[in-house]
Amino acid sequence: MSKIIKVKARQVFDSRGNPTIEAEVFIKNDSAKAICPSGASTGTYEAFEKRDYKNKKYFGKSVLGAIKLINLKISKKLKGESIHNQEKIDSIMINLDGTRQKMKLGANSILAVSMAVKKISAKQKKIPLYKSFLVKKNFKLPYPLMNIINGGAHANNGLRIQEFMIRPDSAKSFTDAMRICFLVIKNLSKLIKNKRLSTSVGDEGGFAPMISNNKQALELIVLAIKKSGFINGKDVSICLDVAANELFKKNKYSIHSKNFLSVDKTINEYKKMIRKYKIKSIEDPFAENDWIAWNKLMKSVNKVQIVGDDLYVTNLERLKKGFLNISSNAILIKLNQIGTVSETLEVIKFAQIIGFKTVISHRSGDSEDTFIADLAVGTNSNQIKTGSLARSERVAKYNQLLRIEEELGKKARMNKIH
Repeated sequence: MSKIIKVKARQVFDSRGNPTIEAEVFIKNDSAKAICPSGASTGTYEAFEKRDYKNKKYFGKSVLGAIKLINLKISKKLKGESIHNQEKIDSIMINLDGTRQKMKLGANSILAVSMAVKKISAKQKKIPLYKSFLVKKNFKLPYPLMNIINGGAHANNGLRIQEFMIRPDSAKSFTDAMRICFLVIKNLSKLIKNKRLSTSVGDEGGFAPMISNNKQALELIVLAIKKSGFINGKDVSICLDVAANELFKKNKYSIHSKNFLSVDKTINEYKKMIRKYKIKSIEDPFAENDWIAWNKLMKSVNKVQIVGDDLYVTNLERLKKGFLNISSNAILIKLNQIGTVSETLEVIKFAQIIGFKTVISHRSGDSEDTFIADLAVGTNSNQIKTGSLARSERVAKYNQLLRIEEELGKKARMNKIH
């Protein structure tokens, strides 16, 4: 009953309207499917995304070649394997690819299958997906890092910083966390409208008003928090994703303005920003290979979560290097950066052993698939980053977490963030 009969893939579309892969794993009398997400702001060391770059019918963005590889190669190789042996299935696909960054089959091909296997295994065991990861009891709900203003590669305004987020630190439940974020977002919408700016949204659902500097965005958020009846830095904290790879040239950074500053001057600007706006978390404050700058920042600030995304790309080797270098105290987890569920869990386990906070994350090209909501609860990850309260591919993850909280009932607890 639990042996794979076949794997079938199809081309579907992500939230940005680009083609992506949905894989469906079949066993006798049942099946499960999963959709692979896709990033815009990507790190150099991420696993490879296979696309038909020469197929001009889809501007080179189709995934028909990857689908063929799943339907012919991967399906044949996995036939007869038990769906309950995730590590074996993932390692078969890793070995079939045989390259360091999954260049042959593509991480998008491998991951779509890997996620679908996890889903069908949980379904057959008759357990919710979140109960099939690392934690077996005392499940905790993550705090949402909710994207409320978009800049950088996610919007076409003049903002340098890619994401301005809020974290509802005073929330006693996930339901309460959503209520707090809802109020701040609605008040922010009114403030933006009052300034006669657009309330249209970026790729991840955050507002993308035509404002040109970080200060303006931060002042708007501080005011929205106040208008909602909360205290900035206590009830609600401002968190940033800088995506500094995009703002780096010749060992200098243009994060705080269009001028490129040295690492030391950039750190001083960060410190001013942290003090003034009570920033609690900064993701990718420096470029992915600027290990010295990361270490300097860690030594310069206190009680701030420094999150590595492009720095680590959910890769165990890079995480170990960052730990030894004292580069950060948290890691962003993106399944498609590494390409299998097993490797992702390995990274989460190690990160938690060394005392890092784990933040489960979506991608800018996402889908209705809610896998990461269950992953966050099933690994007791402290936070989840899955966009704003807009666009159904983002809201789907929040709705799934509300269902999980309801199912846990009185046993439901929020995770620790400090």
